[in-house]
Amino acid sequence: MKHIFESVASPETLFIAWDEFMRGKRNKEDVLSFERDLEENIFALSQELRGGTYRHGIYKSFFITDPKQRHIHKALVRDRIVHHALFKVLNPIFEPSFIFDSYSCRTGKGTHKAVNRLRIMLRRASRNNMKTCWVLKCDIKKFFFSVDHPILLSLIRKKTSDEKLFSLVQNIVESFPDGLPIGNLTSQLFANIYMNELDQFIKHQLHVRHYIRYTDDFILIDLDKDILVSYLEKITAFLRKKLNLELHPKKILFRKYTQGIDFLGYVEFPKYRLLRTKTKKRMIRNAMRGLSEQSLASYLGVLEHANAKTLSKELKNIYWFSKTETPRLCTTESNITPSYILNYGWMDGWMDGWMEMEHFLHHSTKIEPCIHHRVQNIKRYKKKRKNQFLHFQARTTRR
Repeated sequence: MKHIFESVASPETLFIAWDEFMRGKRNKEDVLSFERDLEENIFALSQELRGGTYRHGIYKSFFITDPKQRHIHKALVRDRIVHHALFKVLNPIFEPSFIFDSYSCRTGKGTHKAVNRLRIMLRRASRNNMKTCWVLKCDIKKFFFSVDHPILLSLIRKKTSDEKLFSLVQNIVESFPDGLPIGNLTSQLFANIYMNELDQFIKHQLHVRHYIRYTDDFILIDLDKDILVSYLEKITAFLRKKLNLELHPKKILFRKYTQGIDFLGYVEFPKYRLLRTKTKKRMIRNAMRGLSEQSLASYLGVLEHANAKTLSKELKNIYWFSKTETPRLCTTESNITPSYILNYGWMDGWMDGWMEMEHFLHHSTKIEPCIHHRVQNIKRYKKKRKNQFLHFQARTTRR
């Protein structure tokens, strides 16, 4: 592919990249600062790229918990615009070479599509749940920080003959000393290019029919566990020799389909799908601290893809009760706040809290008129919620 660098460096492409980049970031301080002189900044960036004087800037480092701690490196606004422009040009070049069952950072893919595809594979491999099906699940150890720059650049060189474009790619790759920074849009594309070598090896040399990958998490499925063991040995050797990567020893799992397959936050069973226990507990814990309408919508969107109607209802209840003012009582306690207790689930704490409130209602000599209607509501809900709690506790204990 020759002479495609000009499409990256053109002001038109950079303005389109700016529009894509700024979505959801308009109120950020660095974005606002860049936007004040937008035209001037874009044209100056275009001239730097065309003149060969562009150099990638420094990164700002910080940590997030999502849910595990991740070390994020954020580039400057001007550099992230270049990332978007480069992604827009490079992605169509490499996309046709990717296998169908690679689901990270690709148009029409994503986590939910990957989980649904895994369900189809498991049912096909198990002959519609009629035979015992085995799964090998693996994870690359510190993947993003272990990507080898020379290997990555050699893979990109095979598809790009434009020297200026390759020089820009090299500039971006070598701007980070160890591997790929988590936070760059280009890191997602480079990760797919790098791991595509493994995909091709598994599909065309090992001839594995049921294989799926999301970034550095991948799954192989077969009826015979011994075959999966042999695959593991060959994959380990390939990663060490060709990509200079290691599998995480604690995240190599062999499991039967009937035991549940944990993948991308969901646990897939033959007849249903559950949310991962850690994710469920984190949702409940965050809900107790207070949910915004946006967070509630996000949680409900995740739960739509699992058998979690009960949890969805309870999150809605928590949100509704958090928006309801606490009744005022003429006792030494002017405001009664239910004491939520996380034991077998949030509902036992919810029951304790409202039973505590009812205790205050019954033992208070004077009750303000504004809460008389709530007395009836508490009595009406008490029996219903107690039955729901017993059902919820029984299900949790069984699992």
